[in-house]
Amino acid sequence: MSRFEFVDDHAGAFGVKRLRRVLKVSRSSFYRWRKAAPARAERAAADAALAAEIKQIHGAFDGTYGSPRITAELRARGHTVNHKRVARVMRSFGIVGLHLRKKVRTTVPELSHHKVPDLIKRDFTAPAPNRRYVGDITYLPVGEGRFLYLATVLDLGSRRLAGWSIADHMRTELVSDALRAAAATRGSLHGAIFHADHGAQYTSAEFAKVCAELGVRQSMGAVGTSADNAAAEAFNATLKRETLQGAKRWSSAREARVAVFKWITRYNTRRRHSTLGYLSPIDYEQQTTDKVLLAA
Repeated sequence: MSRFEFVDDHAGAFGVKRLRRVLKVSRSSFYRWRKAAPARAERAAADAALAAEIKQIHGAFDGTYGSPRITAELRARGHTVNHKRVARVMRSFGIVGLHLRKKVRTTVPELSHHKVPDLIKRDFTAPAPNRRYVGDITYLPVGEGRFLYLATVLDLGSRRLAGWSIADHMRTELVSDALRAAAATRGSLHGAIFHADHGAQYTSAEFAKVCAELGVRQSMGAVGTSADNAAAEAFNATLKRETLQGAKRWSSAREARVAVFKWITRYNTRRRHSTLGYLSPIDYEQQTTDKVLLAA
């Protein structure tokens, strides 16, 4: 409580003049503060209303959104608001986005006789969707020392997860199924680049055959260098941490599958991405398509 508030709250009992003298509050400052009371009350009410909507957005995204994405969501709903105010209101009302811990690397790179060039060279961008993809495998802990494994195919042009596969094994078919799922989503991957690490699944002759069948150009970074596939690893880390939210494991394989499916669906259709101007991947692709059609 400020000295002004104390004087105002206890004026009836002790008198304004006495309280001002004891607390060393000037007359002009006190009455200026009192005159501004309606404006402060109006701002407080506006902040409370904004906080209520922030809480609704925060809850809709399982507590994973911080102030930048919440600001983008509010603007999409028609609010004129800047990120500094959103951050201040979130602090005041104790609304906190999920902070991700550093990912523990689980992929063990392998040397292979199958030589594949690095066509990405740490440039995790693309001029348009369906041109360049990255992929990785991450584990999903489901209790009793058991795991599921998730393989992903992420489009660098729109950050859309175009293909993915979950299984209780890490055989090559896991990553092949994810790539085929991406081909089904896109209609064709012919001519696209797919970049991965040197895991045994990606360096296998079986996976090379699938890539050739789909017209995909394989790409790999240096052996044992996680930065060469940072975009894929960061995506998988975010997915797992935002679905687990600090828990060590899911109670069952079914619970893990449902949580991952729900998150991926929301990620592609609703989750705002900073590199896409805070659009979701599918909204970004639609906007890109509309611009091409208008220019034609």
